[in-house]
Amino acid sequence: MSRPPTIKDVAALSEVSLATVTRVIHGNGPVAVETRRRVEQAIRDTGYRVNFVARDLRLSDTRTIGHILHAITQNPFFAEVALGVEDEAHAHGHNVFIYNVQGRAEREAEGVKTFLNRRVSSIIFTTAAAQENVVQAVEAGLPVVQVERRAAVGAHTVLVDNYTGARRAMQHLLDLGHRMIGYIGGDPGRSDPRVSGELTVEEQRVAGWRDGLRDAGLAADADLLRVGPYLSFEHDAFGGEGARAMHDLLDGGKLPTAVLVGSDILAAGALQALYARGLHVPDDMSLIGFDDTLAAHLTPALSTVALPMREIGRAAVRLALEPHEDGDFKTVTLSSDLYLRHSTGPLRR
Repeated sequence: MSRPPTIKDVAALSEVSLATVTRVIHGNGPVAVETRRRVEQAIRDTGYRVNFVARDLRLSDTRTIGHILHAITQNPFFAEVALGVEDEAHAHGHNVFIYNVQGRAEREAEGVKTFLNRRVSSIIFTTAAAQENVVQAVEAGLPVVQVERRAAVGAHTVLVDNYTGARRAMQHLLDLGHRMIGYIGGDPGRSDPRVSGELTVEEQRVAGWRDGLRDAGLAADADLLRVGPYLSFEHDAFGGEGARAMHDLLDGGKLPTAVLVGSDILAAGALQALYARGLHVPDDMSLIGFDDTLAAHLTPALSTVALPMREIGRAAVRLALEPHEDGDFKTVTLSSDLYLRHSTGPLRR
């Protein structure tokens, strides 16, 4: 074997689940005598070395949660979730260590290693940059919670129903008389880690746009769709991607009367582009954002699909601290809401 053996290799050789191997290693659950013998033999045959530091960590509560943040700047979503994590952790007598990775998988790996060395009692990923980093935390025997995106099995997950939020936004625009409705958002083909068969955040939001049009008897016009990155952590001016997408949409030959935008950051840029073109919101075009991070602070105040960011963080902590049997991993799906402000109005004929 060219790489160090993992707990997955032990599970495959002994023909049992990861949860069963974990119970044998940590001695914290019922396992049949013959099954235990097979697992122990597989450990010897593969040469897998138990991480005793992590095992001892699992058996002793340090009352500290490690929180790996995808970013601390640029996108306020992560900061709001972090505040929810801290509020709930402190309510349960726990401290929180934050490790900011700025979207970089290698820094995320360093964060996992740092937290294991600091003997945290659980790790929350908001959101994971690389699947293997989540797996490393899981294999160390820690309670692990994934926020917003499910990168790996074997861990708890807190998700948001983005699809229903997008459908509600579309229905609002349709009720106002709009039929030429565009979409600007994150690229559904982005390479974020995901569990096979599940729609990503971006796919849910685009699907809400498409299905909203379809159910109104309208075709989703590809000429009115613009997807790409939300922002660049290195050099992008704030809102730059949204402005570029809106300029491109306005130059595309088909002028929408309303646009659903897949994040408030993109919507802020789109708003700047419209005013640069002498177009006013909502008189010339209605605009709806997504997440409610910046919407209330823009001019005009933006209608948006609001995500329960603080509650996401609180739910993640509750999952991290909740006693559970090995292999009993929970998914909490929270609802989004539609906040109407001043950026949407009736179609002007």
